[in-house]
Amino acid sequence: MNVSTNVPLGGHAEPLAQRLAELRGPAPQRSLNARSLAALAANPGCRRRAVLDAAGVDKSVLAARLGRPAPFGQSPFAIARGLVFESRLKADGYAALLEPLRAHLGVPADDRAPLLVPELLHRSGPAVRADRTAEALARAAADPDAWTLLDHPMLRLAVAGSTAYLEPDALVVHGGRCTVVEIKSFPVLDGSADPAKVGAAARQAAVYVLALQHAAAAAAGLPLAADPYTEQRLPGSPRTSVLLVCPKDFGNRPTAVAVDVRRELATTRRQLSRMTGIGRLLAALPPGTDFDLATDEDGAPARSTEQLTAAVEAVPAAYSPDCLSTCELGFHCRARARCDDRVEQLGRGVRGELGSIRTVAEALAAASGAGTPDTAALDADDTDDTDGTDGAHEAAERLAYAAALRAEALGTGHPGADRLGTERNPAGA
Repeated sequence: MNVSTNVPLGGHAEPLAQRLAELRGPAPQRSLNARSLAALAANPGCRRRAVLDAAGVDKSVLAARLGRPAPFGQSPFAIARGLVFESRLKADGYAALLEPLRAHLGVPADDRAPLLVPELLHRSGPAVRADRTAEALARAAADPDAWTLLDHPMLRLAVAGSTAYLEPDALVVHGGRCTVVEIKSFPVLDGSADPAKVGAAARQAAVYVLALQHAAAAAAGLPLAADPYTEQRLPGSPRTSVLLVCPKDFGNRPTAVAVDVRRELATTRRQLSRMTGIGRLLAALPPGTDFDLATDEDGAPARSTEQLTAAVEAVPAAYSPDCLSTCELGFHCRARARCDDRVEQLGRGVRGELGSIRTVAEALAAASGAGTPDTAALDADDTDDTDGTDGAHEAAERLAYAAALRAEALGTGHPGADRLGTERNPAGA
């Protein structure tokens, strides 16, 4: 279970915190965690998600109020199974967890080098826990011969003007370095696991590694290495290979898989660095915009569906079909993209290939050879392409060519085949 929260950074923290609280209203704040940061890093151009996450708005409740709830998140059964598995690993002095740690990290089995487990004040607030984690990590890294297990440490990470508090399952510290340990309930069958689940776990673990890298560099008074694939061997710095501890086959016996997260780390670091500061996004909102999800004494919402819809649409979104599995507002944004006939509903790859073509109707017209209204007018006048129409012409040519090839492969005719010289031969059908 990863528990976290987010608070604004120092400097202009008070006005920013006040503005974020006004956006959220009196509803409880929804905290950032590693899963949400990994999803946010996967789509850094979405200002809507950046604003809602920074303000701590519960996007699941917001999606339900907008009339398009999303079946999003882990099932209660998966969460319960994960909690039971983790509790078994940590019972009897971490006896079950030590087995995979010895196999992969070399934790000694005798009493000459006992595993130290410092108290991390789990009942305290996130700021206190983060300070305690930093102290324990510094002490453990200072003794290269000691083996230390940090159980549910609390880490800090600055994200677009806010500080997120993140909680990995465990850290193992030895030789001045640390290794992130993530406990997952999906099984490893015959030495392999579901690639999609392993990939999601790797992206989540990469957020923890990035937070530890920032902390180690800050403690040493050095900037973070410019190359994301370079390991800074500083006291307390993390290794870029994390350890996933999962059930073996269909039982409860644990096994571990080492996963190199350098690629996910580089992606996460690059995407988070591209995010616009939250202050600039808030300044662009219309006056009076808020996402108040509170209800009155009678249970009636403080804001109507129309008001919430207007507030959400005031923040630009960057929708793609991937959002359906990573964002609670994915179904709402898809419906809006369909209503506006936007090409974003076809995916990022298609959107990038279409250039200046903005709607599906224009794309279909270009694929059939009719072209967009602007390009058709230019073709009639035999004038040169100007004002960005080069991209539309090029996209239209690619679409028509792709449509002709697809028609040939499927054995059907296509209006654009004659113009491109790729018309299907009926005799060869």
